Amino acid sequence: MRENEDDVAGVTPDEDEDLIDAIDDPVDGDEGDDGDTTDDSADDELTHTTESGDVQMVDVGEKPDTGRRAVARGEIRLTESTIDAVRADEIGKGDVLATARVGAIQAVKHTWETIPMCHQIPITNVDTAFDVRDDRIELEVAVETTGKTGCEMEAIQGVTTGLGVVWDMVKAAEKEVVDESDEVESSGYPGTEISGVEVVRKEKREL
Repeated sequence: MRENEDDVAGVTPDEDEDLIDAIDDPVDGDEGDDGDTTDDSADDELTHTTESGDVQMVDVGEKPDTGRRAVARGEIRLTESTIDAVRADEIGKGDVLATARVGAIQAVKHTWETIPMCHQIPITNVDTAFDVRDDRIELEVAVETTGKTGCEMEAIQGVTTGLGVVWDMVKAAEKEVVDESDEVESSGYPGTEISGVEVVRKEKREL
């Protein structure tokens, strides 16, 4: 089962071919949201700190605008019965994937408010793709922007929040009661796990 939907406008194959993979073929002076250059010979300078060790936002004001794209992925492991309920749209809270998609997109747009040193960037497109397997749900989030810095953190935030929304939507089905009495109910989620969150692609193209 594959779910895929664009937030704004999709990327055509021709446009995608024009994108430069900054990992394999970095553009000179490329920096991500953390401000670290792709040149490892730059004395390993930490651009998020001052000489006295105080944290600071990286100044990207002098950098030219470029087209950026970042793709992140992750997964949440669930019980087989929960997966079946998701597929059959039988989760009491509602449509799990539709709600998680909205949460992922919202998280992308608000990353600058939750990650202290992230810049507020113009998001031009968010693409979310769910893959429902027998024991897990995988989520891939692709973010695009045009500006002076990358969008890796936005993609990561989209993935982690989207998977968190999945957990919230299915937690009643996943919960296992370990001890129950008149006064206290002890429960947990022994088989539920979010893992594998990573940036799988980072691209940059000149305008």
